[in-house]
Amino acid sequence: MTLRVLYLAHDLVDAAIRRRVLTLKAGGAEVDVAGFQRGGNLLAEQDGVASLVLGETADGRFAQRMGAVAAARFSLKRKLAGLSRPDVIIARNLETLALAEPAAAFFGGGVPVVYECLDIHRLLLDDGAKGRAMRLAQRHFARNASLLITSSPAFVENFFKPRSGLDLPVLLLENKVLMLDPDQAGVPAAPRAAPQGKPWRIGWFGAIRCAKSLAILTEFARRMEGRVEIVLRGRPAYSEFADFDAQVAAAPHVEFHGSYRNPEDLAAIYGDVHFTWAIDFFEEGLNSDWLLPNRLYEGGLHGVVPIALASTETGRFVSSRKIGLTLDGAEPESLVTLFNGMTDERYEKLTAAVAAIDRSQWVTSPTDCRALVARLAALDRNASSSAAVAAVSTLQS
Repeated sequence: MTLRVLYLAHDLVDAAIRRRVLTLKAGGAEVDVAGFQRGGNLLAEQDGVASLVLGETADGRFAQRMGAVAAARFSLKRKLAGLSRPDVIIARNLETLALAEPAAAFFGGGVPVVYECLDIHRLLLDDGAKGRAMRLAQRHFARNASLLITSSPAFVENFFKPRSGLDLPVLLLENKVLMLDPDQAGVPAAPRAAPQGKPWRIGWFGAIRCAKSLAILTEFARRMEGRVEIVLRGRPAYSEFADFDAQVAAAPHVEFHGSYRNPEDLAAIYGDVHFTWAIDFFEEGLNSDWLLPNRLYEGGLHGVVPIALASTETGRFVSSRKIGLTLDGAEPESLVTLFNGMTDERYEKLTAAVAAIDRSQWVTSPTDCRALVARLAALDRNASSSAAVAAVSTLQS
């Protein structure tokens, strides 16, 4: 029997949402998606996926997003009316978790809910009244959930275990690259050649939301006077920058090339750079210290050398595998010193170390997709058994 999943998405233009949907479909599931738009919908033309828009939300406007969720609760029955009953509901982030139980109730109840949380919002970590209210809301909306999916062990150790109040089984799904061709999934990356007199190129790809990183990289590139170039690709969170486009346009040796398709464009864009900027100060000391970003896995898959902060989970990941460059601090001065000492020979040793890592560290394979769907299907079987027991108990009473 084919597992049917209803995926509640916080942002339909997020490439990670599309990747999760493709993962589920590759594992054999049928997937319907209902979610919020922030400027587009990457799933609008995805074959075999019903994609419903629940409302519009905006980056950096938390109150507006909560209002959109409240409005969506009132229109949920109408929006879901054309869908078949799901076997499992996956709710991405707290805002869609608030819709999971009413969605399950619309389909008659008994549908297991999975809470997928790949970032810990700063408000969940606040020590004041706002933080306590957010954690209380999370506990309330997750009270009947069957599983928690997250992407970094540091999220579990630093938030979910000690502070969240949730008591759920945890499934760790790292932000690996989805690779559905089984022949390619096992092919190791080749070591990269040094640029032979041309500039070193550092790629900062994906969710571009860290104003501090942009300031560091633009100043660093200016000081290197063309010996290092910075390449930006992805979706800037414009709310986090004073004027992102103007800052990039005014910065020498810094390029921005817009969005890209994941995984279709990864080989080309990572083939264009030598290093991956795997540093994030967006929520410094909190989420940014705990996450394992997409770009870490994307770069690793293509033999690109990561640059990370030693004190973060990303830095520990890099150091434990003896790959990449870990820094105690990411000031322009320390980067200038690092790259003034970068030779072709050193770079080739660094990229060879990345290429030597087993491919499974970077890739979600078709086998992994099937294992995920099987794990979700087990939730459905357990829920069905519980419902049957409850029905028998009701009949006997």
